[in-house]
Amino acid sequence: MGIARAGRVARSDYVRGWLEGGRAGRMEYLHRYFDERMDPRELLPGARGVIVTALNYHQQAPEPAGDEPRGRVARYAWGDDYHEVVKHRLKGLVEAMRREIEEPFEARVCVDTAPVLEREWAAAAGVGWIGKNTMVLHQDLGSYFFLGEIVTTLDLAPDAPATDHCGSCRRCLEACPTDAFPGPYEMDASRCISYLTIELREAIPSEFHGPMGRWIFGCDLCQEVCPFNRQAPTGETFGIRGPGPAPLLTEILSWQAGDYQAKLRGSAMKRAKLPMLRRNAAIALANAGGR
Repeated sequence: MGIARAGRVARSDYVRGWLEGGRAGRMEYLHRYFDERMDPRELLPGARGVIVTALNYHQQAPEPAGDEPRGRVARYAWGDDYHEVVKHRLKGLVEAMRREIEEPFEARVCVDTAPVLEREWAAAAGVGWIGKNTMVLHQDLGSYFFLGEIVTTLDLAPDAPATDHCGSCRRCLEACPTDAFPGPYEMDASRCISYLTIELREAIPSEFHGPMGRWIFGCDLCQEVCPFNRQAPTGETFGIRGPGPAPLLTEILSWQAGDYQAKLRGSAMKRAKLPMLRRNAAIALANAGGR
């Protein structure tokens, strides 16, 4: 964890240009609440500090049985929905703070869905630096961790911002099969496999079908090649639920509404609706040589 002083995000002009340039694709929600995203004091009046936490979710995938075509799921979505887990932990932390700190204060817990630029605050609070693949990197933990924030009116001593350690490495940029990185530290989300499989509600442009490989929910390629993830320690066990790391593609294609609800109960994979998962599985099956 780390602490940063609440204020306007240093790269707010860059973010505005990124949005205006269409780099967010069809994620219209990123255009909303712009002032709150740029300054947590708009989110919580009187805010002075932003507490940023990181929870390591790194785990190894079990070896799948059989030789039927299987898809790939991003590591963060293998187990319990991180939104609920991290939010519960942060609310517990706020309760502990109220017991220990006599000064009255306001606090707002934020996990991913709130209008907060998490990675910018993680870098400002010294939790990690924003790497060339735009992920937050930590020298010991790599990048397999969830971020969560507590915006508070407490006046807390800030930590020093993180230092960039990417150096001349370009492995993440070169590993992306859809060319989602126009340059280092810059992503065109509209080309990212995670966006295509999770956020894009309509048909995926054919130019991306082949490069998607067998990914049906998210993508970890730019993280898998990162040297800082080579020795990443095993983190909190979020378990394996639902379809897991390597779901059978024919099974996903056969799901009905009831199967979708039952299999993905408590999973972050519910971000993608059933027609989207079927769409993704059909592309992955074609890439696997299936019909």
